[in-house]
Amino acid sequence: MDDVRTMNDPAHAALPTRRRDAVRHLLHTHRFRESFRLGTPPPVRNSALAGLQAALATALCVPLFLCSPWAHLVGFASLGALVALFGRFAPRRSRTGIVLQCAFWQTFAVFAMSATAWLGWPPAAQLVLLAASCGFYLLICFRHRFGAPGPLIFIFAVGAAMTDTLDLAQVVERTLATAIAALAAWLICVASEALRRPPTPDLPFPQDPERSLGELGFMAARAAIAALVVVFASHALGLAHPAWAAMGAVAVMQGSHLHISMHRALQRMAGTMAGASLAWLLLAQQPSVWPILAMLALLQILTEIVIGLNYGLGQVLVTPMALLMTHLAAPAADASLAPERVADTLLGALIGIVIAVALSTLEDRRQLAHHHRSRLSG
Repeated sequence: MDDVRTMNDPAHAALPTRRRDAVRHLLHTHRFRESFRLGTPPPVRNSALAGLQAALATALCVPLFLCSPWAHLVGFASLGALVALFGRFAPRRSRTGIVLQCAFWQTFAVFAMSATAWLGWPPAAQLVLLAASCGFYLLICFRHRFGAPGPLIFIFAVGAAMTDTLDLAQVVERTLATAIAALAAWLICVASEALRRPPTPDLPFPQDPERSLGELGFMAARAAIAALVVVFASHALGLAHPAWAAMGAVAVMQGSHLHISMHRALQRMAGTMAGASLAWLLLAQQPSVWPILAMLALLQILTEIVIGLNYGLGQVLVTPMALLMTHLAAPAADASLAPERVADTLLGALIGIVIAVALSTLEDRRQLAHHHRSRLSG
């Protein structure tokens, strides 16, 4: 609020607002210290409940698929279960509707990318669709106020569905597996809706700021451009999971201000490196599916509890969870996934912050300059 009020100060107009000034402000040691501070998390009850709901949906659907003739679809079932994470701070009458919408978009994400393999799209066209999806899902999430975890879950699904060739039956199987698990997650959320804590005057729900459609469109276009650059860079470097790089870029581009984008870049890089080390240790043991399911459930709940304290701490848990899910979907994938996750994340975060500065508005840079000056004077 102080930042907003100071925008009207006459001295505000004299702030250094060139892009080179923004780079200098972002690389100041204050940004690094700010990135690793612990914040004040929102009330943990709803976040922990969302994690528990997603864990229950996974624990229900994944074993059913494993014991069926469609065990090869277990990865898509685990993707569908993730929709339970959305809408945790939505009004009581709105949350189940949000989860149902997210179930549709998660299923659509898998269907759309899977269909490109059936239609014979070349890898370059799939990468373009992946980048466009980053902007599209960012717009959808902010426009309809889905809340955390935002577009990254849908981008993860788009990336997981990328492959060379599929027949129509395989496209349908993947889509149905995702939809079944997503609907199971929705039913779990409906059944346990009464357990969510309602907002109170003393403890209101956190809310995303109001943004016009034009502002959201600009944010989405900027994210899509960053994703386009990073997925082709990842592909050119021979990395097998360009969606991970795209997620790193979009995570940075979601920051409401440039200094927050820098915080998210630093936090995502540091958290991913620590989390990848943990994932490497877990996958090196070559765990069977049942320990993996138990670890996924535990990590899901813990992530939702700690990520409000610091985004980087959340990434320490999100990274092994994502790699375990990838291993679950493709058992041949081993501990070598961990260093690639780090490489993709570093690439995505670095390109994301560069493009955030390059495509920043004058007001973005003014706000950063004011934030920087206030921290120096404080």
